[in-house]
Amino acid sequence: MASVNFLYRSTKEKSNLVLRLLYRYNDIDYVFGAKTKFEIEKTYWSKQHKKKSKDIEITNKQTDVNNELNKIENHVLKAFSSENIENINKEWLQTQIDNYYNPKEETNIPTDLISYIDFYLDYRKNEITETTKKKCRVIKNKLIKYEAFINKKILIKNINDSFKNEFVNYQKERMYSQNTIQREFVTIKTFCKHARYLGLETHHQLDGLRIEKQKVEKIYLTFEDLEKIENISKEKLTDSLDNVKDWLIISCYTGQRISDFMRFTDEQIRIENGKHLIEFTQKKTGKNMTVPLHPKVLEILNKRGGKFPYSISDQKYNDFIKDVCELAEINEPTKGSKLVETKKGSKIFRKQSGTYKKWELVTSHIGRRSFATNFYGKIPTTYLIYITGHSTETMFLNYIGKSNKDLALEITNYF
Repeated sequence: MASVNFLYRSTKEKSNLVLRLLYRYNDIDYVFGAKTKFEIEKTYWSKQHKKKSKDIEITNKQTDVNNELNKIENHVLKAFSSENIENINKEWLQTQIDNYYNPKEETNIPTDLISYIDFYLDYRKNEITETTKKKCRVIKNKLIKYEAFINKKILIKNINDSFKNEFVNYQKERMYSQNTIQREFVTIKTFCKHARYLGLETHHQLDGLRIEKQKVEKIYLTFEDLEKIENISKEKLTDSLDNVKDWLIISCYTGQRISDFMRFTDEQIRIENGKHLIEFTQKKTGKNMTVPLHPKVLEILNKRGGKFPYSISDQKYNDFIKDVCELAEINEPTKGSKLVETKKGSKIFRKQSGTYKKWELVTSHIGRRSFATNFYGKIPTTYLIYITGHSTETMFLNYIGKSNKDLALEITNYF
């Protein structure tokens, strides 16, 4: 339970009162203070405000002051009751007081989840990427089907443990993978937390809702695999496959996403101290990058008269690199998952785990992971993280599948 009191904290004869918010959480007492815009005289506050008086003017002033302070107190306590307690701090308190004096214009904010997704996309249209918008729309379409299945509106305030369990069961019956369900549920929570930020009611269970990730195999092309790919005889390759083969090698030696490397041009290359560098802006992160070009990439550029291969669609690239790796006989039995038609002729595909020839598991992302994995331990991790763009070393190590045991064994090399 929170409480509020007001203090006069100035040496001046007239000053604004300070509001102090007090509450206990996990057996710890918290106190935050913030300045109001309510100005009062020091003499009145210290000598007259809380004392009974026969002076009608003082009595009337006490009533007016108490009414205003009660309004401020109620505003703050109402905001406190609807906020995640872990978000409360001095800045939050000052924001609530500012909102009291300058209330936000009332906006017709949707309270059902599906409508809110459109509202969210419009609200954050200048902050999120097209890829994120596309993912949000995919989730929205799934929720539309789920809403039709349960025949009732999905309200934001009802996103709780019961909703999670029912939605997970619904998705599993349609053969979606555990990690797809987990990833999309995280996004659903993001919508709800954004709604709470704007003042909508959310369920008290929201922050504690979790879906476990399933461990997946980290598929990558070794240097030996890449050598096989480089050595595919020209007779086996069409022009299209030769183009894709070169892109695959480029991706494995630059560590970039397909959204970036497929846009590489010779105009982005500059030479400093005899070293070839490529400068570009990452599409996903917006980061300006300068990446050194590996000799393997320079070989391809020399072969093509200083030009990169021609660009193709993501889908064609995904299909053709499997053909290239099959021609290179990348046949090592490998655990992983691939898209499989649920029923013959259904045209509905879901990921299915199993053991396959490695070439069957190759996707456009494999170049980035191959770069990170192959050069781990050969190039300082700090430099690798710069090129791959991971935020932390922990994220990077998880990305290439390094466990605590792996790290411990590697450390023994220094003993």
